[in-house]
Amino acid sequence: ASIENDVIQTTFVLKHDKAAVAEFERILVDRSNPKSENYGKWMKHSEIKSRLAPSESSVKTVVDFLSSHGIPSTDIRVNKLGDMVHVSMPVKTANSMLKTEFALFRSATQRNVALPRITQPYYLPEEIAQHVQIVADIVRFPSLRNGPTIFGAEEKTATDDEFNSCGTKCNGYTTPDVLKSAYGFEYMTSFTTGNSMSVAEFQYQYYDQTDLDSFSSACDVTATVETTIGGNNPKICEAGGCVEALLDIEYIEAVAHPIPLTVIYSSTFSLLDWVGQVIDMGDDAPLVHSVSYGNDEVQQTSVEYMDACNEQFMAAGNMGLSILFAAGDQGVWGRSGVGATYNPDFPASSPYVTAVGGTNFATKSVIGEETTWDCGGGGFSDTFARPDWQETVVTDYIAAATTAGVLPDQSLWNSTGRAYPDVSALGGQTNPYCVAIKGGSFGGVAGTSASCPVVAGVFAQLNDIRLKAGKSSLGWLNQLIYQNGQCFNDINDGSMNNCNKGTTGFSALTGWDPATGFGSPNYSCLSKIV
Repeated sequence: ASIENDVIQTTFVLKHDKAAVAEFERILVDRSNPKSENYGKWMKHSEIKSRLAPSESSVKTVVDFLSSHGIPSTDIRVNKLGDMVHVSMPVKTANSMLKTEFALFRSATQRNVALPRITQPYYLPEEIAQHVQIVADIVRFPSLRNGPTIFGAEEKTATDDEFNSCGTKCNGYTTPDVLKSAYGFEYMTSFTTGNSMSVAEFQYQYYDQTDLDSFSSACDVTATVETTIGGNNPKICEAGGCVEALLDIEYIEAVAHPIPLTVIYSSTFSLLDWVGQVIDMGDDAPLVHSVSYGNDEVQQTSVEYMDACNEQFMAAGNMGLSILFAAGDQGVWGRSGVGATYNPDFPASSPYVTAVGGTNFATKSVIGEETTWDCGGGGFSDTFARPDWQETVVTDYIAAATTAGVLPDQSLWNSTGRAYPDVSALGGQTNPYCVAIKGGSFGGVAGTSASCPVVAGVFAQLNDIRLKAGKSSLGWLNQLIYQNGQCFNDINDGSMNNCNKGTTGFSALTGWDPATGFGSPNYSCLSKIV
């Protein structure tokens, strides 16, 4: 069937001035450095726009070009930062405008997902191309996630009482009480005005009140959503299709309720679209964002696409927002699997986000020492150079791993790349998380998709301490983390994130490592340094 009249949504991402971006990054590094006198002096949205936005004439050139192809102004929208032009248009218009051919591709694994994509390169006239970094979301496919693995409850009672704190359906599972004992935070009873947090959802990941209520009553916590952006379709959850979203919401809430939670749902499968949405919220954007999605760097559309995302992540950091991404669930090998090299994950490998890896308890059902979850993502970017703020700890790791004889072969990874994760938290299969799914039934769920909202909740609590004291939000977290490695529970038992028996991975050694970062959060220590 012809798809000529199908409507596609795409975004023309405009080029930023290179010198302006470099200066903007310098300011971000300065203002997010706890040792700087400018620490925490975040920018208003209007200041970011004045520093970063392309010229109005660039925007006008692109908008006029779209209009000249008969696209009505109601189908063209310029974002508030003035660096993205969102357009919806029929495929036949896109075919002629971009001198290409779109076809409809259906996902091999999820048959309900069909996306129009180009079958040959696209072209823009020279006078337009000079203003445009990329035309987004028409080339590559998002790698659709397989949902997190679900386990059945254990028959016998677990060793430590906290594992039985959500009732018999969750025996032996990680519960809110387990996390509270392991990481040393308290449940909050009130929050400081202005504090806020968010989870990002894609791919038909909605939530339903029945499951949130079941979880709340079983575990004696409160899980509520204050604001939903992008809509919700709770019906999908009755069939058990909402595990990812329910995991995110239940656990960021378990840690940091009553800080108001916003769920940002993006139907476009696009990270760029999501972060653009966040920045468009301006000075009202939630302060902490947990995102449990990502793909291998090699699966991204292009380096230009990742650069475009990074520029938006930088803008978010300078607005005083903290963005945390799950580091992935396939160890060093990524979604692409075992091959000639490791496959780093993006956006976890972006220097401008905080990447969260995964751990297990060293002894099953005993709250105490942690060990690497062997499938927790970690490694070195093949695209982004290593930033100064992590140079020392990463070089120390490479030296220590060399001495210990556990450094993987240098042909497998890029020793000069941005290294991740930055921190980690429980996420493995030893004691999966207790999650209410499928209209009120319970299952155990594992993955860095669990680790990420937990760490995000901890930082939302830490923001509360600062806001209560009249200080600004924590913003981009990485330098704070790298200057305070002592405030994380170090994993140093040599455990490895190879995820595939018989292959190599990075070993957890003393201090920072590419298996678990600095380790899991020690709240009582962190609460004293913010």
